[in-house]
Amino acid sequence: MTEQLALFADNSSAPEGLRYAADFISPEVERELIARIAALPLQPFQFGQYQGKRRVASFGFRYDYTERRLREADFIPDWLGPVIEQVETFGGPRTEIAQVLCTEYDTGVGIGWHRDRPHFDRIFGLSLGSPCKFRFRHPAGDKWERFTLEAQPRSIYLLSGAAREVWEHSIPAVEAPRYSITLRTMRD
Repeated sequence: MTEQLALFADNSSAPEGLRYAADFISPEVERELIARIAALPLQPFQFGQYQGKRRVASFGFRYDYTERRLREADFIPDWLGPVIEQVETFGGPRTEIAQVLCTEYDTGVGIGWHRDRPHFDRIFGLSLGSPCKFRFRHPAGDKWERFTLEAQPRSIYLLSGAAREVWEHSIPAVEAPRYSITLRTMRD
């Protein structure tokens, strides 16, 4: 368990490999990032033939669910450089961000249970705009073991190890507009 998770009342069931830090960026940087994301040509998330309600823009790489393969995407914009440097420092030596996904969640929009595609290794998420419940689950016998992280605006989480490989995660419908920047390293 990391000291960052000690801020939460019940962290006894927190997934191994989950790391969280509040106030990762300043309110000023948060406002600038939200404005930058809102100005992107965001498109509804495509999951094969299905269209999600959240809107996204991918950089570096994107996963094509129809073709079931990783494809190159637009270059990562320069304005993300300072955030990427900060995330790579948070991630430690040999952390190299290769993919970025900017997401807009309108009120009432969430994301279902999933694990990120196996092409990616460690997953970092920067939460912007409003808090959300970041839920985790994995099978434990005939039941589910669960954990919920209250991800606050301007916070960051890291998924590695079991939190990345064993546990699924989801976000229920948000109560206010929310943005996120997901930053991923590539699997060797």
